[in-house]
Amino acid sequence: MDVVPDHPVRALPLAGTDDQAPRWVKVLDQTRCIGCHACTTACKSEHEVPVGVTRTYVKAVDVGEFPQVRRNFQVTRCNQCADAPCVTACPTSAMFTRDDGIVDFDKQACIGCKACMAACPYDAIFINPDDHAAEKCNFCAHRIDMGLEPACVVVCPVEAILVGDINDPTSRVAGEIGRHPTVVRRPEKDTRPAVLYKGASQATLDPLAAQRPDVDIFAWAQQHPDSDPHRINSGAPVDPVALRDNGGTPAGTSSAAALLSYDIGHDVPWDWRVGLYTWTKSIAAGIYLVAALLLALGHIDGGGALWRWAVPVVSAAFLALTGAVLIWDLEHPARFYYIFTRPQWRSWLVRGGVIIAAFGVVLALHLLASLVGARTVQTALLALGVPAALMTAVYTAFLFAQARARDLWQNPLLPPHFTVQAVVAGAAVGLALSVRLQPGATAATAVVLAVAVAVHLLLVLGELTLAHPTAHARMAAHALVAGRPARPFWAGVVLAAAGLLAPWLGVATTPLVLAGLLAHEHAYVQAGQSVPLA
Repeated sequence: MDVVPDHPVRALPLAGTDDQAPRWVKVLDQTRCIGCHACTTACKSEHEVPVGVTRTYVKAVDVGEFPQVRRNFQVTRCNQCADAPCVTACPTSAMFTRDDGIVDFDKQACIGCKACMAACPYDAIFINPDDHAAEKCNFCAHRIDMGLEPACVVVCPVEAILVGDINDPTSRVAGEIGRHPTVVRRPEKDTRPAVLYKGASQATLDPLAAQRPDVDIFAWAQQHPDSDPHRINSGAPVDPVALRDNGGTPAGTSSAAALLSYDIGHDVPWDWRVGLYTWTKSIAAGIYLVAALLLALGHIDGGGALWRWAVPVVSAAFLALTGAVLIWDLEHPARFYYIFTRPQWRSWLVRGGVIIAAFGVVLALHLLASLVGARTVQTALLALGVPAALMTAVYTAFLFAQARARDLWQNPLLPPHFTVQAVVAGAAVGLALSVRLQPGATAATAVVLAVAVAVHLLLVLGELTLAHPTAHARMAAHALVAGRPARPFWAGVVLAAAGLLAPWLGVATTPLVLAGLLAHEHAYVQAGQSVPLA
């Protein structure tokens, strides 16, 4: 049932000016907002949004010290970006931009990969618990198409939410933007939002500007951050070390005391299965790369069982496991084939699917050549297999980079680090295989493992010691060593370090190294998602 408006419904033009298509924008006047939450309830009613998730809500921050305290509000929702990261990351075009600039979604095309959630710098997208599809504010596009204002605009009692065509100079929003200064959230992400704030406080705009209450008790709600490791609450933690950059003050905090008084927690998009998938993928790609290297150096016999059978079979098995984990992680696993039948080619999830499929074809041809005894064909396949294995190892770095919300992952060293991790995994598995199938290659494989582990640990050390360019990256790096992911991270460092002793301990280091690499992958994925964005 629609919420009954308390003032007449204004009609909107169905087209822009004669020479321009409409470009819909919202102006949120925070000097008028009274924090009544009418917009939240109207949105839930209009779109039948289930309990526990929301397309829009009002965040509240108390600024100042008693008795000089003021409560600041912020209407929080999708920012309708002109350069929308969610649209770029979506593998099936379930997230798409209309001609009028509205970023809308198609639930029937959604596979539930959650790439859009990871990409959104504003934490505005969620998985609907009823239909398991991605959802967000879509500007009430169905109402816009009928010439009606969005539901939130209609019910706002103080007209703090304005909507209109920015390309129409006579529109009210164009006048407001022209006469008054407006700001956007997270301008450094360069998404060009169509939601502009008038009179908003930096304490509400910056997700790290206000501190989180010690016990997470808000004005009308209570959150339990430790009860659900996959739930992230906004605000800077009370422990300032996470963001410290000067004098003990958390980076990004406002000059005045600011404390969250009401907010909504958000789910972490990617769980432990993403770390598992990067691990299985590293093994699949790494064993082929290490074997190809040792073959080129003369440490592996091209006619032996290790190269002819063990390498392609084990690599193909872990590649198949990678695909299975990817499908398992989808909210709609039965729709996984949409990646190939309706691909959106800018998405690295689509490109990664093609790369994995291509590598699988190379491995199948390798096995076929083994069956017929065509050693020259196997040698020729190296020209395709090595690049395919290398791209299988590193494409996840580009997938993570599309998650523009996660500053820890915006690291130019991530592609070479994924390559090194693949060599570590491949050498660890190859060491176990060579002991049984080709003992003469064991010593060389152990040396490769030790060198790769040393480089891996140096890259990890660089991640922790080099200066990070943003407060979000610094907070994520701190979480890696002292937050929720800290235990698996340090376990990963200690276990992986056993690989340094591979030339002396041999195959005994294989399970330790593989376990350490898996722990590292999990910790890194979770740390990147540990920073609040809303």
